Amino acid sequence: MVVSSARPKGVMKRFAFLAMSILSVGIVPAQQFASVPGQGRSMVVSKFGIVSTPQFLASQAGAHILEQGGNAIDAAIAANAVMGVVQPYVNGIGGDLFMVYYEARTGKLYGLNSSGWTPKALTIDYLRSKGITSINPIGVETIDVPGAVAGWGAMRSRFGTLPFSQILAPAVYYAQNGFPLAERNARYWVAKRLLDQPGYKQTYVIWPEAPKPGDLFRNPALANSLRQIAAHGRDAYYNGSMTETMVKFLNTQGGVHTLEDFRDFQPEWVEPVSTTYRGWTVYELPPNGQGIAALSMLNIMEHFPLAQYGHNSVDALHVMIEAKKLAYADMYKYVGDPRFTPIPVSQLISKDLAAQRAKLIDMNKASCQVVPSDIEAELDKHGNSTIYLSTIDKDGNIVSLIQSNYAGYGTGLVAPGLGFSFQNRGAGFQLTPGLPNSLAGHKRPLHTIIPAFMEKGDIHIGFGIMGGWNQAQAHAQFVSNIVDFGMNVQAALEQPRFTKETFDGCDVEMEETIPADVRTGLAQRGHQIKLLEPFSFTVGQGAAVVRDSSRQVNFAAGDPRSDGAAIPQEPETR
Repeated sequence: MVVSSARPKGVMKRFAFLAMSILSVGIVPAQQFASVPGQGRSMVVSKFGIVSTPQFLASQAGAHILEQGGNAIDAAIAANAVMGVVQPYVNGIGGDLFMVYYEARTGKLYGLNSSGWTPKALTIDYLRSKGITSINPIGVETIDVPGAVAGWGAMRSRFGTLPFSQILAPAVYYAQNGFPLAERNARYWVAKRLLDQPGYKQTYVIWPEAPKPGDLFRNPALANSLRQIAAHGRDAYYNGSMTETMVKFLNTQGGVHTLEDFRDFQPEWVEPVSTTYRGWTVYELPPNGQGIAALSMLNIMEHFPLAQYGHNSVDALHVMIEAKKLAYADMYKYVGDPRFTPIPVSQLISKDLAAQRAKLIDMNKASCQVVPSDIEAELDKHGNSTIYLSTIDKDGNIVSLIQSNYAGYGTGLVAPGLGFSFQNRGAGFQLTPGLPNSLAGHKRPLHTIIPAFMEKGDIHIGFGIMGGWNQAQAHAQFVSNIVDFGMNVQAALEQPRFTKETFDGCDVEMEETIPADVRTGLAQRGHQIKLLEPFSFTVGQGAAVVRDSSRQVNFAAGDPRSDGAAIPQEPETR
């Protein structure tokens, strides 16, 4: 059955069921489920599955797959596929994917790294031979082999229960028949800097003027690409006619991609890495992602009594901003593709290193020059466009999934007849030889996108917050909101956040809903604050799902910074 955007009876049933689910749970004394003053939304609570994404159509599609008998993996793929249709300016099948999967039956965590590699022939020497000394952020040299579809294949073949034809049906429907733009859809849809990129305008800019909420968008070419994947799985993308079309197009743009670059690519199942934070265990994926920076940041924060300081107080924010600088400095120096360079992961997330780093924080003054001091270049701020989603099924299995084109539509390059833009993830490489993140053939760059998971006792939480280099620092703020300040996941997502996308300097951005007297206190310590609007896209959009295994109850949260929602599965009532 195909998901339709016109389901008024089903929508009313869904909200009626949601209300009954909330009432049936009753009053929960546990701290992590209590609401806090000023909380804008309630958590979604159910004995059945829940899907939380940044766009309500994707959440609904995932919930519908659960209703058809699918599990959290099936729902996550379905929701991600719809996200690529309805928010192509941040994700799609031209991008990469990472996932953490919690298997409730065994309590085991599985990590999936489906970030693509560079063409084998793309090297620093090759670019120099072409006179290229810096990477064009929307050039063909930034297009790594996209990993998203391979990630779907790996997820479904290992843990899924439904066929691709059923899982991708909602995405095919919306691509073929269209959908009306939501509010943030309309705001972010057109990327003016990409209008001259081959295929971009013809695919995405179908209106004579700026789109408005409610304007209909169709992408029949993408519908056809998704149908091929539904019929033939990952081979449709990496070893078929689509592959030939992609390689031919990329070569005409000056790329060195080959059929073998696509055919030989495989995702990697990895072991999540973790640290403890005041009795909770927090998990991230290992490099080539930035997840270890979140763990390092938490280790440093643990040396300070944040709860005594008070939530979003001058002292608490000062500590977190300074911890961010220290953690990111180490991440940038050491992290790359571990298949090319040994990475001292255990040392970077060790408590001993955190104790040394914590001593470098001066509570009276912001540090504008972080160590290590031999950082030679500031990372580009090209990539802050991503989607994060989380799903949970009735059995308590959790998917924490993140997927991205890197910067908006990525390169904005669209191959004829395929309906999706290629990522520009390769813009994250460095062209200085000998560094962990130096460009090389069949290498994966230092990645920004990271899914996360945390647990304590019977409580298991899949969470994530998108937004380029914002992500690790946003993860640490979310964890602190729960652990230090006793918030539930909805309140923890809604709280005002700061972000610092640069690696040196005292600049920091924060939402203007952080009180003025706190901002004044931070400025007196040397922080150079740029104000952001309330619920700003810049600090990322997040989602979270929770399993209380003692009561077999599920909870979920959605970020008001997005067009999204957490939508529960309806029970079978016939």
